[in-house]
This record gives sequence, C-alpha cells and structure tokens, in this order.
Amino acid sequence: MLVLVLGGCSGLPSSSEMPPVSELEPEPYQIGVGDTISIHVWRNPELGQSIVVRPDGFISMPLMGDVKAEGKEPEALASEISVALGEYIRTPEVTIMVTSPASKEFRNRIRVTGQVASPQSVAFQPGMTVLDIVLMAGGVTDFGAGGRAILHRQIDGEYKSYSLDLDAILSDGDMRTNHPLQPGDVISVPRKDLFRGEL
Repeated sequence: MLVLVLGGCSGLPSSSEMPPVSELEPEPYQIGVGDTISIHVWRNPELGQSIVVRPDGFISMPLMGDVKAEGKEPEALASEISVALGEYIRTPEVTIMVTSPASKEFRNRIRVTGQVASPQSVAFQPGMTVLDIVLMAGGVTDFGAGGRAILHRQIDGEYKSYSLDLDAILSDGDMRTNHPLQPGDVISVPRKDLFRGEL
C-alpha cells in the first residue's frame, strides 16, 4: 500500500512517456536474512553446516558463536570465519555457498494489484513484460479500467508512474505499453469509473 501512495505522489502519469530501463548489471551477491548458506571447512567436516540466516542477520558457528552474515558477500564472510577459526585450527580453508537466496527473491519481485483476477507478487525473471505479469494475474476483471492501469517504478530512490493501456494490449494486440519490467515494479489496475463513461 505504501508503494502505491508514493507512486501516486509523483504526479500524473504521461501516456507518451516510456519508463526508462536501467542496465541490470549483475552485482556481487550479499547474504540476506532467510538465505540458506552452506559452510565447508576443508579437512574439518565437523565444523561445516548448512544454516539459515536468522532474522537478526546472524548465524551460529561451532567454536565461534554468533557471526554477522547479513550484508556480506560469501567470500568476505568465508574470510572472516577463516581468520576466527585460525585461533583453534591450523590454516583453516573456508568456502561458503548460498544454496537458497530467499532474501534476493523477495527483494526482486514484481507485483500487480487492483482489479485483476488474482493479485500477484512473483519473482522477477529477465525478459518479463507487462503482459506476462497481467496474464499471471488472470487478466483484468470486468470491473477493471485496464486503459488506465499504471506502472510504478522506483527511479533514483523515488517512485514514478507511467500509463499502461492493458485493454489495448489484451484486446487489440497493441504492444506499445507492453514495457519490459524491472525488479520492484508495481502495476495497479483501478476500478471503472461511471463518471468517465466506463461501463
């Protein structure tokens, strides 16, 4: 709900304006809350484990106790654990793999709300478009004003709004507003307005 409010405060969407698409360059992965990580200590299998990062951002390690994992790259966390284990074993070699990146999946979701058959929050996949997420949501309901749908996108820390014509996409095959989606995008479909002549 907060996202929609912020989007609405950024001004009226312009039907002639196309949302900018940023280059989605891969960034070094940072461990987040809820991630499952596998820790392997060479020649010391009793110290290895598969563990979920707790809500406070920490994991518990044998000999070391609690270790902050959230916000660190796997290589950096492995180096930190190696240094700490060096007090107990000779030349420890630690490797860490993120086996379930749950936190990244939540941060990189696409959402569609309002007058659709089944509002959705789905994990972003490269190549996704407006049409893809609307079809996942079961299309626009009979009460939805698909011609006034809005795409909310965060740009430079601020949500901006862009007009979508879902009726044209779904009924006429007009793909001019079938924009590529980005992580964090929100599509909202308003209810039909009798005073606008939408029956």
